[in-house]
Amino acid sequence: MSDQQRTIAEGQWRQAELIWDYHLMHHELRPADVAIGLGSHDIGVAAHAAELYRAGLFKTLVFTGGNSPATVEVFPRGEAVHFRERAIDLGVPTEAILLEPNATNTGENIAFAREVLDDVGITPATVLLVSKPYMERRAFATARKLWPDVEFRCASDPLELGDYVKSIGDERLVLDMVVGDLQRVIEYPQLGFAIEQEVPEDVRTAYESLVRAGFTGHLIAR
Repeated sequence: MSDQQRTIAEGQWRQAELIWDYHLMHHELRPADVAIGLGSHDIGVAAHAAELYRAGLFKTLVFTGGNSPATVEVFPRGEAVHFRERAIDLGVPTEAILLEPNATNTGENIAFAREVLDDVGITPATVLLVSKPYMERRAFATARKLWPDVEFRCASDPLELGDYVKSIGDERLVLDMVVGDLQRVIEYPQLGFAIEQEVPEDVRTAYESLVRAGFTGHLIAR
C-alpha cells in the first residue's frame, strides 16, 4: 500500500478497487464519427481526448460542461472552455473542437452536446465518450437512455485506482466520487435518468460497506 493510501484501511482500498474496475466498461477502441469529452474536475480527460484524436479515432470533438461547485474555482471560465484550451495546447486543431459550455450534469452533457452537433449538421451513428475512469459506466448508461439510436463506446485514461489518486492528489475525494458514481448507476434507472446496469453482488456489498464506513461525500440525497 502506498503512502497515498495509508489513511484508508487495506480492506476498504480493495473494496474501492473492485468498484473502480466495475465502473470501467473495458470497451475496445474503434474509430467513431465524433467524440464527446465530458467536463469534470479532471483536466486529464482533455489530455486523453487529445491523445485519442491524434491516434485518428475521430475527427470532431465536443467538449461539454459548465461548472459544478467542485469545479468553479479550478475552471472559472467553465469546464469545457478549459478542456478545449488544454486540447489545443496538445495539438488538436481549433476547427476540430465544438464547445458546449452550459451543461451542469451528465444528462445535460449528452443532450446539449447532441444539440451542438445538430446545429452543425452532424448526426453521428457512433460516439466515443471520453471521461474520468470511474465515470465510464454512468456516462454510458446515461447516453444510452437519452440517445438510444447511437452506438456508444467509452474511453478514459487507463489508470489503476492508486495511480489515479496520485494524479488527483486527494484519496478521500476520489473514493467518495467512486462510491457516489456507483450509487447513481444503481439509482438513476429508477428515476428515468439512465438504463439499468447489472451490479454484481460483490460490487454491491463493497459499496454498502464503504457507505457504512463514511465514504458518503458524493452521495445524492434520497
